[in-house]
Amino acid sequence: MLWFLLAHLLVQILKINAKVPAIIVFGDSSVDSGNNNEISTVLKSNFQPYGRDFIDSKPTGRFSNGRIPTDFISEAFRIKPTIPAYLDPTYNISDFSTGVCFASAGTGYDNATSDVLSVIPLWKEMEYYKEYQEKLRGFLGNEKANKVIGEALYLVSIGTNDFLENYYVLPRRSSEYNIEEYQNFLAGIAKDFITELHRLGARNICLSGLPPMGCLPLERATNIFSGGDCVQEYNDVAKKFNEKLQGMIMKVNKELAGIRLVFSNPYDILLDIIQNPNKFGKFSAVFSYVVK
Repeated sequence: MLWFLLAHLLVQILKINAKVPAIIVFGDSSVDSGNNNEISTVLKSNFQPYGRDFIDSKPTGRFSNGRIPTDFISEAFRIKPTIPAYLDPTYNISDFSTGVCFASAGTGYDNATSDVLSVIPLWKEMEYYKEYQEKLRGFLGNEKANKVIGEALYLVSIGTNDFLENYYVLPRRSSEYNIEEYQNFLAGIAKDFITELHRLGARNICLSGLPPMGCLPLERATNIFSGGDCVQEYNDVAKKFNEKLQGMIMKVNKELAGIRLVFSNPYDILLDIIQNPNKFGKFSAVFSYVVK
């Protein structure tokens, strides 16, 4: 699954057609490389079996048995094999100058989502990025730092938790918005976030959409009245939200000078792997079996 998603993502990234001196990451557990280790939350993955296929079988805080897609992307661009978490005290600005992760598992576009499990909200990820810029200029000097900031590849992967850990679980947002209004609310936050990144110098940005979140193992396991099938309502919401993000991206590319913003949509390929595993070979068949 990882390699199919990685290949798809790289195709989108290569459309940017730019030299990449650094990878800068924002988002949730799909790309968190260990920031949650350093905050007070129950949502951590710094224990076995996480990390069993990582270097030295070490659990790092990545929500994976090994490396995560952003690590492989960094390696594909011949930068470095892993992207360190910004809050990890074993790294410093020398390490971060070629790649850094601000992501926090459990977070979302909506500040209320990060409150659910006391994780880092998206606005705080941005504040850490601003702090990083200051450190980078102190380390490289203004000219070199600005060049890195302008040529770096920014990866943003976030949004599933807003629906599955917030809207559909807690009453606050569902009482304030119907589902389409909430989608528009999140898409507006996404646009504001991209606009702020652009103001701060980012130009090459890849925004990831939502997977078929109704097919995630937890959702299927709790869908007992339908025999453990995918929750179609959640899948429909994910697909519609991706369409809203794509529309937003088209507008932003026209509005913001010099930006190269691309959309990576994992929805169709993941759903195809789940529904038609034999098309993708042995390992995808195993993945589909686990999901089912």
